[in-house]
Amino acid sequence: MSISRLRRAAVTLAGIACASAAVVAQAAPMSFSVPLNGSEQVPPVQTKATGDAKLTYDPDTRVVTWNITTHDLSGPATMAHFHGPATEGKNAPPVVWLSKKGSTSTPITGPIEGKATLSDEQAKEFMAGELYINVHTKEHPDGEIRGQVMPPKQ
Repeated sequence: MSISRLRRAAVTLAGIACASAAVVAQAAPMSFSVPLNGSEQVPPVQTKATGDAKLTYDPDTRVVTWNITTHDLSGPATMAHFHGPATEGKNAPPVVWLSKKGSTSTPITGPIEGKATLSDEQAKEFMAGELYINVHTKEHPDGEIRGQVMPPKQ
């Protein structure tokens, strides 16, 4: 084999190695659940309502998808959001609508589903456990059930 062919082969192998390393360095999407209840509200809400938010988050694209089910709310859900930044026991403003934005008069039926691309700052807050999910109802306009988003450590 000539020296130029050896160089080409070495460069090709080096390129493949670099590409493989880049693929390995990418974080895998993660799926986890967030329990929702009235005792997590600030201040706590006396309610029989519960819920479960199934989240999938891709750190590379910053895309989060959700499927939120609720049970025994005081009435139909009117809206749902990610709020933050806030740790447990603290309140913060909405940062991402999980239900249809701006629609509080139309009751939400069935699971609340969707996806969004988080900003760089929201992604950091999401991964740090500084966002929470809040489901609002007419009887509890500040939120009936809440759950802190705590992604699994990678």
